[in-house]
Amino acid sequence: MFKRRDKESSVIFRLFGAALGSFVLFFLEVLQVVIIAAAIIIPVRYFLIQPFIVKGASMEPNFQNNDYLIINEVSLFFRDLERGEVVVFQPPSNDEQFYIKRVIGLPGETIEIDNGEVTIKNVAYPNGTLLHEIYLEEYTQGRHSVTLGLDEYYLLGDNRDSSLDSRVIGAIPIDNIVGRVWIRGLPISEIGTFEIPEYSI
Repeated sequence: MFKRRDKESSVIFRLFGAALGSFVLFFLEVLQVVIIAAAIIIPVRYFLIQPFIVKGASMEPNFQNNDYLIINEVSLFFRDLERGEVVVFQPPSNDEQFYIKRVIGLPGETIEIDNGEVTIKNVAYPNGTLLHEIYLEEYTQGRHSVTLGLDEYYLLGDNRDSSLDSRVIGAIPIDNIVGRVWIRGLPISEIGTFEIPEYSI
């Protein structure tokens, strides 16, 4: 390997001279590093994780405006979403927008909202059970009932009074979900990963 590198260097020095040859060698080494880095970073950026900046107040107090988040995309291929996870998605009616919301209803469930409470009906609770959300600071407004398809999720913001979510835009197909919120990178005082809240369901 070293003999080959020495041979390449001597060819470059013969072609360009000592001064220019040194510059050309430096440029080629930098180019090599850039190509290798791109080969690693681009697949990671577009297929595994991506950054997301929170805009608006729909997830307060748990996620603030301008929070810098890292989204895990690849895990969607290995396990189903769980209730309570926070995800980034694109609404079916606008594939240029990205929203951040919490998973409330899972595929096949019936979600009912009435009198400020969220009720979940599924195989385990055919008559329904109330969803106790310890991360909320307010009631869930509106009156709504929907049965989800086998590839649909019901997503709500934590700041229910200021959230455009499944109460308005409807259930979200799994194909529209970009990934799970994995890490908060900024602000520095809030750096960390996220735990899924525990429910009685």
